[in-house]
Amino acid sequence: MKTIYFMGECMIELKPIEQALMQQSFAGDVYNSAVYLKRSFPHINSSMVTAVGVDAMSDKMLQVFAQESLDIQFVFRHPEKVPGLYLIATDESGERSFTYWRNDSAARKIQHFLVPETVRQLASGDMFFLSGISLAVIEESARGAFWRTLEGLKRAGVRIVFDPNYRARLWRDKEQTRKQYDSAFRLADVVLPGLEDLSELYGFDSTAQVLRFCQDYDIAEIIIKNGPESVVSWCDGRHGEHQVTPVEQVIDTTSAGDAFNGVYLGARLSGITLDSAVQLAAVAAGTVIQHPGAIAPKNAFINAMQEAGLIPA
Repeated sequence: MKTIYFMGECMIELKPIEQALMQQSFAGDVYNSAVYLKRSFPHINSSMVTAVGVDAMSDKMLQVFAQESLDIQFVFRHPEKVPGLYLIATDESGERSFTYWRNDSAARKIQHFLVPETVRQLASGDMFFLSGISLAVIEESARGAFWRTLEGLKRAGVRIVFDPNYRARLWRDKEQTRKQYDSAFRLADVVLPGLEDLSELYGFDSTAQVLRFCQDYDIAEIIIKNGPESVVSWCDGRHGEHQVTPVEQVIDTTSAGDAFNGVYLGARLSGITLDSAVQLAAVAAGTVIQHPGAIAPKNAFINAMQEAGLIPA
């Protein structure tokens, strides 16, 4: 069985559904990707690498992980910390904004749990996925140790996958972000940048600029997302441009990129060609944005993928 590790933070999500009533769920970029990969490719071991607390909400989070058939071998429990939380607010025009409480979350302590024996176990996997948000969440004092951990995994043959997924509010400044991203790009075997993220961080205004930037790092597989526009790829010395079919009714784009990442990586781990993997991932992203929230209803997602003939009925 192929194994991919998703390292990052899953958070408690609160969303108003009536004036004095909130709906509670769980979400987070790498968690979302892990879920959509497992739903589409159940034969792959989709494993979370994170830390939670010993509180009731952490218990509930682990129950949800189990319901999604995620591997929780590397979900560690911090005796004093709890999960991060965010609140979604929607204004009169429908614009969404987010308020976060995550500065002291359990996930920030993840490097403390990556002891040598754990790293040796992780070295048996096939892929290790992290995002720009994953990096931002790691305590500054632990980032040096984290890069040494990642270097060890790469030497062991684990493919490193990086999605820049830039969130300015999580970083002190752009200089700090670029320094950490430079380390990630240097180690990455696969990168999944979005034009919007790198435009904000580096000032790029085209996928061609993003591609040239990534090629300077000698990355084996580059997949550049650009919303409803074509996906640009570079793999084995070949450049590709992949048309995707836009979705007519868009309800919530929150986790479109997360769904794309998870399904694309699942497809590639399953031996599916790059072009077919992009198309499969684009359908997944298009399905997710037709539902509110980061995690689309399980049956609706699977049915849509089956109707498209992309996963077995």
